[in-house]
Amino acid sequence: MKFINIDFKGKVNNDEPHFARGTGLVDYLSVSYKKLVSVFGEPNAENDGYKTDAEWVIFTPAGIATIYNYKTGKNYLKDAGTPIDEITDWHIGGHNHNKGVVKWLKLALGLE
Repeated sequence: MKFINIDFKGKVNNDEPHFARGTGLVDYLSVSYKKLVSVFGEPNAENDGYKTDAEWVIFTPAGIATIYNYKTGKNYLKDAGTPIDEITDWHIGGHNHNKGVVKWLKLALGLE
């Protein structure tokens, strides 16, 4: 797994490894898959083969964040699911309900 970091200036880099287990939903993000890939690269976490199709694990100055689709793609809905490259509604996960990660993700994506 490749890890992504956002530094204190909002710049994305891939220097330090960090773990993301135990994150939970803290907010939502409306952005194209193409935009996520242009900023963070291809999804860097394995999908679960069931409820998610794509996931990024990102270390921000506020802590670990995850961006993932949940029950909207082909893994969960089969033929009725949205193809990964057409998904625009994403979940943001953080440790201990840490909403501080949201602003860093939006900053990196140019949404704030």
